[in-house]
Amino acid sequence: MRKGFSPLAIAAAALIAGLAPSARAQVPDGAALYKQSCSKCHEAGGDARAPNPQVLRQLTPEAVLIAMAGDMRVQASRLSGPERRTIAEYLTGRAPGGDVTGAATGRCPAQTPFQGPGSGPFWNGWSPEPTNTRFQPAAQAGLTPAQVPQLKLKWAFGFPDAINAWAQPSVVGGRVFVGGANGMVYSLDAKTGCIYWAFVAQAGVRTATVIGPREGAPGFAVYFGDQSSNVYAVDAYTGEKLWVRKADDHPFARITGAPTLYRNRLYVPVSAFEELEVSNPDYECCTFRGSVSAFDAKTGNVEWKTYMEEPAKPRGKNAKGTTMWGPSGASVWVSPTVDAKRGAVYVATGNNYTGPTTNSENAVVALDLKTGKIRWINQATPNDVANGCRPEAPDCKDAEKDFDFDFGNAAILAKLPNGRDLIVIGQKSGVGFGMDPDKKGAVVWQYRAGEGGTGGGLEYGSAVDSENAYFPVSDIGRAKPGGLHAVKLTTGERVWFAPPPPLKCGGGRGCNAAQAAAITVIPGVVFSGSNDGAIRAYSAKDGTILWEYDTNRNFDTVNGVPAKGASILGPSGPTVVNGMVFVNSGYGTTGGRPGNVLLAFGLE
Repeated sequence: MRKGFSPLAIAAAALIAGLAPSARAQVPDGAALYKQSCSKCHEAGGDARAPNPQVLRQLTPEAVLIAMAGDMRVQASRLSGPERRTIAEYLTGRAPGGDVTGAATGRCPAQTPFQGPGSGPFWNGWSPEPTNTRFQPAAQAGLTPAQVPQLKLKWAFGFPDAINAWAQPSVVGGRVFVGGANGMVYSLDAKTGCIYWAFVAQAGVRTATVIGPREGAPGFAVYFGDQSSNVYAVDAYTGEKLWVRKADDHPFARITGAPTLYRNRLYVPVSAFEELEVSNPDYECCTFRGSVSAFDAKTGNVEWKTYMEEPAKPRGKNAKGTTMWGPSGASVWVSPTVDAKRGAVYVATGNNYTGPTTNSENAVVALDLKTGKIRWINQATPNDVANGCRPEAPDCKDAEKDFDFDFGNAAILAKLPNGRDLIVIGQKSGVGFGMDPDKKGAVVWQYRAGEGGTGGGLEYGSAVDSENAYFPVSDIGRAKPGGLHAVKLTTGERVWFAPPPPLKCGGGRGCNAAQAAAITVIPGVVFSGSNDGAIRAYSAKDGTILWEYDTNRNFDTVNGVPAKGASILGPSGPTVVNGMVFVNSGYGTTGGRPGNVLLAFGLE
């Protein structure tokens, strides 16, 4: 066995690399299968989040097969194994083969001691702290505003078989822990990008990882979730699996928000793909309900689980005789936020999938940290049903048109200059809110930063420092996307606005100025990626641009995987640690352009 790799990773790589070509004579034509089973979503006029055939043709057949076993597992359940291989070969023009671990080359020459969190500068999880401010203090950042213009590319790492580079990197003990869309999770050396180990999950990993001590055992564990709603703990030094648990049994369930670790408990949010089936008259839509679970970090046992909706009930039948269900939805797409002072955990929810609408959709929800009991709900936008109401659906009259005003931002627990606390959060409506945690989330102020709608508004992540809240604008489907706003924490009044600069991309689909990706703040500087492929550093004082880097190109990678940058669009924001900035580039869905690279910048 190759040192540094988990047996599961090696076995999976060998299995995938050894796949035989499909028996073409025994299955229908690939083009016919694709048209029958896939074209509805992937062709023009289909689902905007589904990559089109031109994007799919850039993948390897292994990547298509992995997607069928992961993100598209429910849709592909109607296909046999040979049929799946036929579709993969039709789309890519190639038979399966080759290395999909992304770790065949670029390994570190030897293991080095791993001291875990607290041994040096770190960024651990979705945010450096479980308050989800996305603010990195000076001592941890190791980077000043004067040094930022001197940042240079140090290394690049390629994610294999991917069109999205979407998982927030965590940096602890001099190592980068990051997941990939094909299910690989890596431990890399922060200075060089060489690989210590690689682990394969059962589906793609979009969440940030979080690292903590192993209770009752030496060493540390890495925790994360996947797109099949599995939660994992693996050894941080070796990559060996410690435990894996299912967060939700619904066939469409997935984990998109990063787990939050606090005092040996792992708080895990659950979302779902099910809203994609709302318009399918043959599907009994919908029954999923968002939830948060508290896992024991040592054993993986669930200590409590809280749903955001009551169980769905039959609501009648449609014209084809298919039973319709509701209410459903209120997914928790984002990382939970811990309020240790009040013994609470805050989560934000998405829209309903089907009616009747409820007060838990598009809301900030406070849960008891110990028991999971709901303390209060503050709903920002009512009557929001995914993809509009089916005309024949019961309670359709109670719902407005599809706003798609989910909370894609995590709640931020901010400290005001006067010492009081404030919950700050951006919504896909384009509005940023300041809420009072002592008054059941009552709105203190609100600030309109964007127009809002599908794709944002305020999409994946805002940030705060001691004085201001910072809201990046997506508005990806609007005439004037992009822009970055700074507002006073105390009042919500504008401090400055930085309009989107000239585009770095060359035009075409997905080339626009939307700033949908999560942002990061260090003292004096705001880092924000753009759908045009640029990562920029703005002055926190007045919004002027201090530094920018165009990622729209191919990169030579330390692991030998062909990689390119493109849209910086997804839930992953810049990670700043010890004088280095780590940024993912490439997002081939939701209006972006595909790419698959992790970039590391540092000083000379």
